[in-house]
Amino acid sequence: MQINNTVLKHYLKNVIFINGTSYAGKSTMVKMLADKYGLVHCGENYDCVPTHLISLDTHPGLCYFQTMKDWQEFISRTPQEYNDWILRNQRELVEFEVMHLISVSQTQKTIVDTNIPLDVLREIADYNQVAIMLSPQSMSVEHFFDRNDSDKVFLKGEIMKAKDPEKTMQNFLDCMAEVNSKKVYEEFASSGFFTIVREDVENDTKAETLDILARHFGLEG
Repeated sequence: MQINNTVLKHYLKNVIFINGTSYAGKSTMVKMLADKYGLVHCGENYDCVPTHLISLDTHPGLCYFQTMKDWQEFISRTPQEYNDWILRNQRELVEFEVMHLISVSQTQKTIVDTNIPLDVLREIADYNQVAIMLSPQSMSVEHFFDRNDSDKVFLKGEIMKAKDPEKTMQNFLDCMAEVNSKKVYEEFASSGFFTIVREDVENDTKAETLDILARHFGLEG
């Protein structure tokens, strides 16, 4: 069975989507907007996937953590291999994320830090439901490990366990550069969606960005 995009758009009318590149402030804005305006807060929705519904045949990307040898394999993949895995996951996750968002948003406005591909977002959401947040590639790579997120702390620890930590760190940062490449940036920038570019990491611009997004999403007034 296929569901018409018009039907999906109707049932997703209470959802706000924020997408974009790494270190652009997406997760911060999703949390701040949810807190200020009483929205249901959805982070990256990998935890919405029922594991009994996926298999290596149907969802090889989402099954990677079940099949990888160890975390050294994870951090040692080539940039192309890593990027291909990210893109595969984004596609495999769509149906689960859409169903999850429909289920939580019927009675309350919801905001999500999403990786749903741009072509899908164009089909299931209106302009005022989506914002793209971007940061230059240099920022997203150089500052990747600046935050003390538990996942980043864990990955850095695994990198330090490698036979050649310096080489492994550079390889992993090259992976981040591939995921946040100029091509990816330009695809986001030319998507036609409302876009905010983060260029200042020295000053705190969260309040200003929050106000801009709130106006765009029609949360004020």
